[in-house]
Amino acid sequence: MVVTQLATAMAALTWMLMEWMSHGKPSALGLTTGAVAGLVAITPASGFVGPMGALALGGISGVVCFFGATTIKRKMGYDDSLDAFGVHGIGGIVGAMLTGVFASPSLGGIGFAKEMDMAGQVWVQGVSVASTGLYCAVISFVLLKVIDGLMGLRVDEESESTGLDIALHGERGYNY
Repeated sequence: MVVTQLATAMAALTWMLMEWMSHGKPSALGLTTGAVAGLVAITPASGFVGPMGALALGGISGVVCFFGATTIKRKMGYDDSLDAFGVHGIGGIVGAMLTGVFASPSLGGIGFAKEMDMAGQVWVQGVSVASTGLYCAVISFVLLKVIDGLMGLRVDEESESTGLDIALHGERGYNY
């Protein structure tokens, strides 16, 4: 419970500082998103790292997820309005990979399986991340193709231009 709280708080603080440096002020949404990034990153590591490892993992995930949800998304041009990949995807990868580092007893963790060293554990974590990524990519591709064949993945340009609240629901979602 302690490492979960520490990683979450550190990631929220780190995200807030990143936002402050890049945008001139922090936001409540940024602080909350940073907290989620910390929760995602500590999830694979929570039973294996100590308090200092949790703080480091939270700080690293706050920075990396901030760039994933802002800079990388913009540069790659993918549509991720809820920052699911930037926070959950990248945060999960960071947490899984760094579990292999911060599980080290010299860093306050509980150690590695079967007399494995840090490099071996990071390798195992990397293979797990790669195989999970491949599985998710294949299943997502298949599901998206099925949905596209049944109902389509996008609305027409006119509906998108008009706004989905009006085009699909016949009402305005926001009063400006």
